[in-house]
Order: sequence, then structure tokens, then C-alpha cells
Amino acid sequence: YDAHNETIVNHLYISGFQSGNYADTLLHAHQRTYRMHAIILSRSPYLVHLMSTSPQVAGQRVVYVNLDHEPDVTQDGFAIALGYLYSPTSLGLVRPDNARGVLAAGCLLGGMDDLCTSAYEACRESINLDTMTSWLSFVDATPSGSNGTASAVLPSPSVFGSYAQRLRNDVLDYLMVTLPSSLDFHRDPSALSSGPSTSPSLTSNGRETLLQIYSQVPFELFKTAVESPAFQIGSEQARFQFAKDAIQLRKRGIARNAGVEEAVVLAFGGGNTGGSAVHVTRKIRRKPLWKVNAA
Repeated sequence: YDAHNETIVNHLYISGFQSGNYADTLLHAHQRTYRMHAIILSRSPYLVHLMSTSPQVAGQRVVYVNLDHEPDVTQDGFAIALGYLYSPTSLGLVRPDNARGVLAAGCLLGGMDDLCTSAYEACRESINLDTMTSWLSFVDATPSGSNGTASAVLPSPSVFGSYAQRLRNDVLDYLMVTLPSSLDFHRDPSALSSGPSTSPSLTSNGRETLLQIYSQVPFELFKTAVESPAFQIGSEQARFQFAKDAIQLRKRGIARNAGVEEAVVLAFGGGNTGGSAVHVTRKIRRKPLWKVNAA
């Protein structure tokens, strides 16, 4: 039966999806028209709703998918998700450079757990130094909790559903753990006498790269990462000094544009209880007051 099923699925994908033979539904999205089949589209809860509310003209149903408010659903990602309704062949089309668009489309259409899982894993693999600017923009545009913690529950809807918070956590983990460990570092010479348990300390080049990245990180992620003991770049004092230098860079960029003032303090003895001794704060920048002299 497996060979027979594979033959049928391949025929549906090539003749049905790619060629649009015997189509009974015209689906419009991203300025493209897809010749589709209602029985296949009915695998998607989202498309079922659209079909049930779309007019049928001369025996052919016309469906319009408005994606103007879903910028994460790319044309490539949407096409791959539509193809997945016909065949798992679409799984082989997921790449790190299109994975976020595929994940967004899969979450929007629904009923595509395998495709979403595959796209999510590709997204995780794509998080690196070269793509960090793009991922920081994604995190900044994605709703998050107000307390800046990685486990915060998203307060407003996102097309990515639960994957939104998972991706935020993945970016945070990369910033706190993967990135520092991937940069050139050595053990603090002043602590070598303490034995092999001494904390690693970033070299100047690695530290500069890390500073440039952290100068662009949205505040909530910046605060969570810098305050976390998992951010291993040396002692609490080293982490405090790093945060202080990063905030200086942020004053000329991300913090200045947001109209806020950021600061970091080191609470002496705060790390002995298992918590962090480094604390980052933010407040709205006060507008200068002009004194009016009496005439």
C-alpha cells in the first residue's frame, strides 16, 4: 500500500497543486492566483472558514486570502504551506532562509503540525551571528510579557502562536549562552590560581563583538540576558562592566530612539543567595524644563 499511496500523493501534488488540473477553486493571495481543489483545501481550518463565506461563481469558488496584516507570511512560505495540503513533498522545500515565512503560513492555515515543526527547527538552526539583526527585529515586533522574563506568557495574539515565545527563548538562549561561548575567550589570568573552576573571560575582540550585538538587543531581552547568571562572561563585576559599556553604546542608538534612560547597578553580596547581583533598570527620559524669568 505504501507504494500505491505514494503514487497517489505524487499525482495530487504534480497534477493537482503544480498544474491545477480539474481545479474547482481559485485562491488569490500575494497578487497570485492558485488553481486549487476545495476538498484538499478543507484540510486547513482557516481555509474552510474562508470557503464557507466565499461566493461560488459558475460552479467555481473564488477565495481571497488577505495577508496585508500578516507580513511574516511570505509568498514563498504561503506557497509551500499550500503545497503541503497536497503532499509532504513540501517538507523538503523548507530552508533556513524561508523557514520563518513557512512557519507563519503553517500556523495561519492550521492543521500542519509536521510542517510547522520542520520550519521551527530550521528557524532555530538559522539563529546565528549573521542573522542576529533580523532575529532581533523579529523579537522586537513580537508581543511579550511586561516583566522581561523568558517564560512570560504572550499577552496578545501572534500568527506564530506558541512558537512566538519559543523563538524568543531561542534567541535569548543564543545571546546568553551560545554566542558568548562561540566567541574567542580565555580564562581570567588573575583567577588562574583558583584552579579549573574559574570563570571564562572574553578577549577584547570577542567582547567588542558581543557589545555591538547587545547594543541592538530590545530592552526586555537585554535585561533578562545581562541579569542572568547563565550569561557567562566572567565574574559579576565583569558582567556589570559589560552591561555598563553596552548601555553607553545603547544611548547613541536603540535607547536614544526610544526616549528612555537605561542604567545598571551592582548589588554587593546579591549573588550569594543564588540571584543576580547585576540589575538593569529603565525609565522615561525627562524633558528639560525651561525656566521663564519674570518680566
